[in-house]
Amino acid sequence: MAKIIRETQDLTYLNWSHVRNSSGTAGTYLKSSSVVGGHKKYYKLSNFDAERGVVGHECVNEILVDRLLDILHIDHLKYELINADIEVEGKTYNTYLCASYDFKERGESKASLDDYYRYNALQGESHYDFCIRMGWQKYVEQMLVVDYLILNRDRHGANIEVLRNSRAHTIRLAPLFDHGLSLLCSCSSEEEATKFDIMGDKQCNNFLGSRSTYENLSLLTKNSVNLAGILKQEHKEEIFKNLDGVISDVFMERIWDMIYGRYKIYESLRNIR
Repeated sequence: MAKIIRETQDLTYLNWSHVRNSSGTAGTYLKSSSVVGGHKKYYKLSNFDAERGVVGHECVNEILVDRLLDILHIDHLKYELINADIEVEGKTYNTYLCASYDFKERGESKASLDDYYRYNALQGESHYDFCIRMGWQKYVEQMLVVDYLILNRDRHGANIEVLRNSRAHTIRLAPLFDHGLSLLCSCSSEEEATKFDIMGDKQCNNFLGSRSTYENLSLLTKNSVNLAGILKQEHKEEIFKNLDGVISDVFMERIWDMIYGRYKIYESLRNIR
């Protein structure tokens, strides 16, 4: 289960770089890194505003999706949620941020899937067909289901990475990562969360298929690989464990209703095929 460190950590030594949100929504996302025990560790903040500080809850979404993917037995990057003091441009803020270790194995280099597709696809080959030809059917089908369940707004081609080891002659897709822009990420208040259409089909930045996460479920066929794990009502407690006070009860209820409601729709579609 994704680890939550609630005791405040002093991370004011970290240097933060600005990364503009690629999904088209407003906001700046700050990232940093350090070396811990000989391993590179990456940190990122939720949506940051120079006047108000950290105003988003994208880092909490990373933890929620981490736990969901554990339940569904889907390979993914592991995150920690850390209560920390940080310093940005001379000001100190207290916030929850998320941290993860590098997923590359020794000897591996990485490339974005969109770049790898650009140089290796056949003429006229779709992004989806290219992935199937490369032997990545199980990976992309699981990804399409996950992105529908959480309404991932930002699965562009750089949020899917190809890992290559030229000496070992291996190639694989990186574990699923970067799920902050999902769930109720656009809601900044309980009122907005209550009004949010949790079953709505919104336009998303998808590298594979269409801009609709729901329509992309049609890419799955009767021969598609089913999820190894089954989401059940009792998993609600596991997904939100130790998050009381980090996000409100209203957000918890709405997020659970969103995930579980969408999961039941996926299950009904799967049974029709």
